[in-house]
Amino acid sequence: MKQIITTTKAPAPIGPYNQAVLSGNTLYTSGQIAFNPDTNELVLDNITDETKQVMENMKAVLAAGGMTFENVVKTSIFISDMNDFGAINEVYGSYFNEATAPARETVQVACLPKNVNVEISMIAIK
Repeated sequence: MKQIITTTKAPAPIGPYNQAVLSGNTLYTSGQIAFNPDTNELVLDNITDETKQVMENMKAVLAAGGMTFENVVKTSIFISDMNDFGAINEVYGSYFNEATAPARETVQVACLPKNVNVEISMIAIK
């Protein structure tokens, strides 16, 4: 059985999907972009601020599912420019304990929703 997870502390879906789905002890999140749910604006000033907003959105979705970054076992990072990898990785890494960090892939893509520069999704287990 699946449970739909939602929170107003992260952006509402812009299509036929949910912020996250909890199935048993596993939480599957949709990708998050740098949409600030408080201002209804995208945070695109620079890649550091953009990535921080993405991670804060993910933090809110994880919390709504009763989890934290410590529960994350897998992440997927999609970026529009591999030259931003270092800055994205620095912000992303600040949310995890390096010794227990999740598995991950980072992929450069041609285009992301709303023409953002980074999108991140996660899988977490209680």
